[in-house]
Amino acid sequence: MESQFHPTMENSEPASGLAAATIQKVRKNLAFRSKWSEVNGAMGDLGTYIPIVLALTLAKDLNLGTTLIFTAVYNILTGALYGVPMPVQPMKSIAAVAISSGSSFGIPEIMAAGICTSGALFLLGVTGLMETVYRLIPLPVVRGVQLSQGLSFAMTAVKYIKKEQNFSKAKSMGERHWVGLDGLLLALVCAGFIVVVNGAGEENRGEGNDDDDDDDDDGGGRRKERLRRFITSLPSAFIVFLLGVVLAILRRPNVVKEMKVGPSTIQIVKISKHAWKEGFINGAIPQLPLSVLNSVIAVCKLSSDLFPAKNCSVTSVSVTVGLMNLVGCWFGAMPCCHGAGGLAGQYKFGGRSGGSVAILGAAKLVLGFVVGSSLAKLLNQFPVGVLGVLLLFAGLELAMACRDMASKEESFVMLLCAAVSLGSSAAIGFVCGIVVYLLLRLRSKDQSCSALGT
Repeated sequence: MESQFHPTMENSEPASGLAAATIQKVRKNLAFRSKWSEVNGAMGDLGTYIPIVLALTLAKDLNLGTTLIFTAVYNILTGALYGVPMPVQPMKSIAAVAISSGSSFGIPEIMAAGICTSGALFLLGVTGLMETVYRLIPLPVVRGVQLSQGLSFAMTAVKYIKKEQNFSKAKSMGERHWVGLDGLLLALVCAGFIVVVNGAGEENRGEGNDDDDDDDDDGGGRRKERLRRFITSLPSAFIVFLLGVVLAILRRPNVVKEMKVGPSTIQIVKISKHAWKEGFINGAIPQLPLSVLNSVIAVCKLSSDLFPAKNCSVTSVSVTVGLMNLVGCWFGAMPCCHGAGGLAGQYKFGGRSGGSVAILGAAKLVLGFVVGSSLAKLLNQFPVGVLGVLLLFAGLELAMACRDMASKEESFVMLLCAAVSLGSSAAIGFVCGIVVYLLLRLRSKDQSCSALGT
């Protein structure tokens, strides 16, 4: 009697066990290490996200409400899947082509470019070719791509801080005034505040208090330590962003009344044969090398550096980037990808789990359904200098990931790759880096053979 079998129950146990394991993994991936740190980390990517999305909304009539809703879903799903603050950023090359091309490259062409790029990334992922590419690319070349992207972010940030910007035309205007609600002084104060709170981004800022009892009483030493801990625990990026929102309203008090309540209408984008052709040639071809290098390879390498216990494989990242746009672009959502710069920015400001980007996703979802595309009216008043400050620290954090080069030869390849990438494009810089790396390897082998021969 005790040895009776229950086939139905036995078959259901593996399924229920798998569901329980999946739920447990999602909970673990979304768990906060520190509530304010994760909220603060969620702000680290906005210096890239807001300017590009706002520019396309103003210049190309991008459906901001639809973009907010879809990128919100992407944020939440990638946070639950990877357990790290994996960013969701606009595809920068496609955005740049769209803004600079006038009416000849509109929403259908943008979406066609995103679909073509994502289709290629999806195929590279499911076939395993992306993993092969990742294993073959030398570390100094990857670091060169990261360094160039980080410095590019930092230099763009300095432009935002120093000069007035016209995002709809992607142009810098006159010098920014020192005083004002979007003045140079405001940006410098925000930057100084972030440096005081976050320092250089070091992890262990609370060490080294053993000598306090030599000169200080318990009371004095404890007060200093409490003050230091209070300052370093402040959510600096979140405070700076909230300040920007308040200043945006002060710059144009009627902007809140002008915003309409309710989501934007979601429609399927009709893409003609001409739009497919233009999108592929002018949008997808320039974007694909950047997506492979920065959105997949560099972001996976940076993730393994920052979160060694997490497994963000190039195969899964390539597939998720592909799936995001193969769905969202048909409904007019901005083509998106992951990016090493966004990951570095969110890590810089405290993001340590998937919960950080899930918070950002939840906020986007609420805004997308409550105010939709009318949010652009508020974002258009947001102090650009403040965005520049957030972008500056994201760029510096990404560039600092390249400090692990162990030899002069590796540093040489990295710096050459970065210099060529900044001067031309990431694809040309990558090719030059590979060629120089191989030449140096051949040279070292030739020298070792000559030494053995003598």
